[in-house]
Amino acid sequence: MISKEEVERIARLSRIKLEGSEIETFQKDFSNILDYISLLKKAKVPKEEKIETGKENVLREDDAFPEKEERVEKIISLAPEKEGRQIKVKAIFHE
Repeated sequence: MISKEEVERIARLSRIKLEGSEIETFQKDFSNILDYISLLKKAKVPKEEKIETGKENVLREDDAFPEKEERVEKIISLAPEKEGRQIKVKAIFHE
């Protein structure tokens, strides 16, 4: 069974104040949870079967866009106020 000190430490780390009877309740609950987890660790899980879809690499290639620079220039040219390659916007942080 998990010790009283361990429950108190978990409560302190969780910033939860526990009374005496609550500590005993949590000791039992935590012990039951840990026992169940140890049962799950012992369980035998069948290996996953590979499913054949007949398709290879259904995702697109991750290629750079050569026209990206053209799009950036177009966006900058559409901005109402700009300075060089930077777009001027209203201040969002105030002192």
